[in-house]
Amino acid sequence: MPESFGSNEVTFRLSRSRRSVPRSRAALHAVLGGWGAGQDVLEAAELVLSELVTNALRVPVPSGRQVGVRILRAPADGLLRLEVSDAGSGTPEVRMPGDEETGGRGLLLVEATAHRWGVEEREGGIGKTVWAESKAPDIVAEPVGREVAAAIVQPGQHVRVWGEWRVVVSVRSEQCDGCDSAVVLGLDEGPALRVLPTDPLAVRQGMDV
Repeated sequence: MPESFGSNEVTFRLSRSRRSVPRSRAALHAVLGGWGAGQDVLEAAELVLSELVTNALRVPVPSGRQVGVRILRAPADGLLRLEVSDAGSGTPEVRMPGDEETGGRGLLLVEATAHRWGVEEREGGIGKTVWAESKAPDIVAEPVGREVAAAIVQPGQHVRVWGEWRVVVSVRSEQCDGCDSAVVLGLDEGPALRVLPTDPLAVRQGMDV
């Protein structure tokens, strides 16, 4: 990873579910909106991330493994970098599917859309990281927060919900029969927010609201 990205990064994990693709796009949309990215950059990045996450979800991996996503920016270089990690083996390659094939075009789209892309061994674990960099000259340098899993949000932090920043005043877990466990965040204004522990939330430590 280029050192020039510094602390301008957002990381989160996704469960191995079809719902994770739209969730990754929603998280990316929130992050890039805060970074001031234009519509063209946003649309291209959403396409690239969708293909990378989709590919990662198709890879056979040991039970319980999730997909890691990292979004980074280098404002000085005008670059946006997307990384998707999985615990599977092998190296993905660009395919040239025939006219009758309905799939297999994911990396072909990534190659056509991104400035450059590649594959690296996964840092600190098994598997690999597929990355793609795109030119994004309009992203801004000011840090606006980071994306974290809802399970690690703490009281006193600010989370972005319903288009506004809210202070978290309480955090509790909620269990129910026959459904996923949930994290319930009590906010300084409005109703409590009930989300899955793995759902990504935009978080800041402190700010004027």
